[in-house]
Amino acid sequence: MKINRIYETSKENGNRMALLKEEERMDHSKRMLSAIINIDPDARLQRIYGFGGALTESSAYVLSGISREKRESVLDAYFRGNGYTIARSHINSCDFSLENWTVIDSEHNFAPSRSDKYLLPLLTDSNKAAGGKLKLMISPWSPPAFMKTNGDMNHGGKLKKEYYGAWAGLYALYLRHLRDNGLNLWACSVQNETEAVQVWDSCLYSAEEETEFVDGYLYPELEKTGFEDIKILVWDHNRDGLYRRLSASLKNSKGHIAGAAYHWYSGPDYDNVRRCRKEFPDMDLIFSEGSIEGGPRKNQYFPAERYGHNIINDLNSGCNAWIDWNIVLDEKGGPNHVGNYCDAPVLISDDGEVTYNPSFYYIGHFSRFIRENAKVLKTGIDSWMTPQTVDGRIADYMEAVSAVNEDGSVVLIVMNRTEADMLFKINISNVREKAEGYSAVQKKEDKAYLCPPRAIQTYIFE
Repeated sequence: MKINRIYETSKENGNRMALLKEEERMDHSKRMLSAIINIDPDARLQRIYGFGGALTESSAYVLSGISREKRESVLDAYFRGNGYTIARSHINSCDFSLENWTVIDSEHNFAPSRSDKYLLPLLTDSNKAAGGKLKLMISPWSPPAFMKTNGDMNHGGKLKKEYYGAWAGLYALYLRHLRDNGLNLWACSVQNETEAVQVWDSCLYSAEEETEFVDGYLYPELEKTGFEDIKILVWDHNRDGLYRRLSASLKNSKGHIAGAAYHWYSGPDYDNVRRCRKEFPDMDLIFSEGSIEGGPRKNQYFPAERYGHNIINDLNSGCNAWIDWNIVLDEKGGPNHVGNYCDAPVLISDDGEVTYNPSFYYIGHFSRFIRENAKVLKTGIDSWMTPQTVDGRIADYMEAVSAVNEDGSVVLIVMNRTEADMLFKINISNVREKAEGYSAVQKKEDKAYLCPPRAIQTYIFE
């Protein structure tokens, strides 16, 4: 198996998804190696469903304000260029909406006119850009205010028990509405951030309440509407509580929970992802939201490295799909109806200028090449620069993840978050060569490769 292509994005040299020849990254300097990356092609781990981003009302509103040509160009960049196959969106409003709203009218009848104004056109256009195969995940941030204990879509509160059935029915109606408009419903979560009392749209559930709602109300409604195969995900909150909540939700489950969604805002906590993958091997673990908070970071590099670090470690820990937050925001990091501004991989100014941040390309180093139904491969790093760690990560030096696509091609992504060149060799036949007493350090004819400072590379083996 030989290297067919190398792609690189680098802060130092300005490359953005640059296609390189192998000799351009081979190093003949005989300098000390930073690491050896070991890929075991026989150790195939979890299946990958794909990568994607969130289609919010805010993204839809910003995109509605630019020319049709620019709008199509942005969607093509995501769904054709970066190969996004999944999108997450919301029923009723979220913080990245223009205001609080629901898909019912004043008489509490189903009336999706507000969601149809900005959101539905973005969903359908994104599906078109993805060749009609976009897999959609839907999450609620809050039920209608009258269904909640605090009488408010914001500030937490809970869904009243007497409205479990009505809310599940409304949820199913909205999914059917999307399906009737040609969209492919793939997954849904019970509630976004089930333990967070936010100043924006939010609602609290315990693990037991989520399970009760899924088994007694949501799944029966989805089954009646022809959605019995949709993935129902619990938790949809941070990694720190992932294992605790998934194990509690599954304790009394009737088998209708497909897995859990999770976010990055609590910090790394990858041990929780690994523990869930080990103890619940049949459960789907979907990273459903991560964003750089505090407003836009136009052309800044650290958001890109945060994405790269998280994706590598999530995939190495057992994640099945990775979904970014807003695909597009304005130059203020919104709009957001409570001022909770964030960054996005694509920013659009008031005069229509489109900026593709480094984070757009960093995500693309994974999403363009690790295709749907790929399997993550066991990847390890031997390093002489810091003590060796596990799961493809050497802290603050090199990080790596690999996967094998259905066509047999192997994809290796390496990231260098230092200010120095990283020299490494690639051992892609780990099992056979270990059995033969292979030592990559001693095998001098092996090729050495260079990853520049502050760079990410994708190696394609065919």
